[in-house]
Amino acid sequence: MLAATTLQFLKQLKQHNSKEWFDLHRNNYTQAKENFTELVTEVLQQFGKKDPSIAMLMAKETMFRINRDVRFSKNKAPYKNNMAFYLVKGGKKSPLAGYYFHCEPGGKSFVGGGLYGGESDQIKKVRQEIDYNWEEFSKLIAHPIFKKSFGDLSFEEGMSLQREPKGYEKENPAIKYIKLKTWIATLPIADEDLTAKDLPKKIAAAFAAMQPLIIFLNRAMEE
Repeated sequence: MLAATTLQFLKQLKQHNSKEWFDLHRNNYTQAKENFTELVTEVLQQFGKKDPSIAMLMAKETMFRINRDVRFSKNKAPYKNNMAFYLVKGGKKSPLAGYYFHCEPGGKSFVGGGLYGGESDQIKKVRQEIDYNWEEFSKLIAHPIFKKSFGDLSFEEGMSLQREPKGYEKENPAIKYIKLKTWIATLPIADEDLTAKDLPKKIAAAFAAMQPLIIFLNRAMEE
């Protein structure tokens, strides 16, 4: 579970996103980071039993820095308003598909995962895998546990091509998923659930529901 003070720090950071304020409240950040590290460690212990590929990761190998890269952004706020971690074979910089948790008070927290922003060769491999193994993939995303947790993959604006990729026909039964440029699933987490004792269990259960998708995606890229 996360402490109420961790959420309070993130809320205040959103209101006072400056280096001056952050430096004055660095101790609060340190406490929040330690609390978030404890959550990551607990999730790793629970879910690592189901997915050996991430079991040996240390929390620091999965957590993202709170500092923003503002070099190419119009938004010059120096810090993120969230804390997040990504469980993936090889650590958070790995190009493979993995499991993600995003903590941002104000109704913006979620459990997610999959392949986001893959390289062109990875995207081609995943599309081919879906095409060649459509029956397997369709059963995977139609599985009751997956459907109950996520409903479907995300089809938000910009995540899919307007037209079918070269080499694929409109009539292809898998074309809806072949047209995707990123394959992710998400589950919203309410603010009140962030401080509940069963938060690690809830995150681990969502990751378990997503595991067949992750295995499918990584198989496509690693073959």
